Amino acid sequence: MDEKKKSYSGKEIFFHEEIDVPLDSPDGREYNKDDLPPPTAETPEYDPFMYEPIGFPNPDIKSGQQAAEFFDGRGHKRRERVIIALFVLLIIITIIIGAGGIVYDIRTSSQRIADVSNLNQVVIYQNGKPEGADRLINTVDENGRYSTEGVASVVRESIVEIYTYKNAFKSELVGTGSGVILTGDGYIVTNAHVLEAEGFHEVHTADEKVYSAQIIGRDTKTDIAVLKITASSLNPAVLGNSDEVVVGEQVIAIGNPAGLTGTVTNGIISAVNRSIRSDSTGFEMNCLQTNAAISPGNSGGALVNMYGQVIGITSSKYVSGYYEGLGFAITINEAKPIIEELINNGFISGRFRIGITLIDMSNVQNMAVVREELGFDIPEGFSGIYINDISEDSDIANTALQKGDFLVEINGIPIKTYDELYDAITASYGAGDYVPATCAHIDADGTITRYNIEFMLMEDTSGNY
Repeated sequence: MDEKKKSYSGKEIFFHEEIDVPLDSPDGREYNKDDLPPPTAETPEYDPFMYEPIGFPNPDIKSGQQAAEFFDGRGHKRRERVIIALFVLLIIITIIIGAGGIVYDIRTSSQRIADVSNLNQVVIYQNGKPEGADRLINTVDENGRYSTEGVASVVRESIVEIYTYKNAFKSELVGTGSGVILTGDGYIVTNAHVLEAEGFHEVHTADEKVYSAQIIGRDTKTDIAVLKITASSLNPAVLGNSDEVVVGEQVIAIGNPAGLTGTVTNGIISAVNRSIRSDSTGFEMNCLQTNAAISPGNSGGALVNMYGQVIGITSSKYVSGYYEGLGFAITINEAKPIIEELINNGFISGRFRIGITLIDMSNVQNMAVVREELGFDIPEGFSGIYINDISEDSDIANTALQKGDFLVEINGIPIKTYDELYDAITASYGAGDYVPATCAHIDADGTITRYNIEFMLMEDTSGNY
């Protein structure tokens, strides 16, 4: 290829005049140098500072420009393809990064939500007992004294739940109570008022076994009764000595109030040797006073000292109905001979019964009940024992005494309370003896009619005092 040069103000510009190779065009055709447009003589434009040629002053199409565009056709297509490829690659990378971010967010969202939530969340801490704490439950000190937990653990298996039903089908529940296992072969002590003389009874032990029970003996006067179930290897309670009990001594009561099996309440001995009268029979028993909660379902349960010994039989019949926190338990020393005689004889020997149900006039409340029964006021100055009911199988039922009348004297001794009646009879009479008595009938107008009777005391083997 030959070159020609021209000189412009000391500068040399070279022009290519021969092209020896065929040229490709963007449309795929081949061109020769003769096909190029002829060059035109145009004066180039120079840079004013460096005085270098920088192009032509006319932006219209020039022969040099046409040649440049011709030669750059393929390069332009290649650059477009590269740019498109880079753009596609950028989109793919963006999609991959976005998808990865979404997956990462999903996998870590719960933790981040938890981290955010923890900024305002209240943290509540919980710990278990220290290692070995449970071993302390059955630990006793050098004197053989248990903790409260230890007493409950030792004695609870000796407490049973008693269900009383009206019929053999056990479709009509009369009530529930508690009992204390006395022997491994199934003798159980409870309260007489928990049982029905003609009822049907079931015993539920701590290991959730159920037994049918038979009444061995029942004494309503002292509110003590004994049941027997056919069982073996039971856990009998250990009986203590209630004469050793001191005021302030810690105790727990175990029973089944409201059917809540094995309920444990604690307290202290508030007083000893309390002579408390049963609210059903009026008979006094030597009791321990305690502030441990005793409810009706506790009846027949155990009052236990901290040595795991039963020192009293709890009874709701000896609980104060007027003051909270006053509970009583029949001392085990007073209950034990009664229990033994009920097991041996089925009744308390030497007991007599008159065959009456009475309301005495020992307090204002009882007098109000008597007035309500009569339907009118009792004459001023009158006193006696109101006869609420008379047993048909009793000898006194064969006398002139009627329900709604009064006993006013026994062998000439005035009476108006249960204690006065009991003392007047036991001072001179026993079972099988005839007792003279003065009775009274009061009319609605206040007229009092007195009359005398004589009745025989019957031996009480039923336990229905």
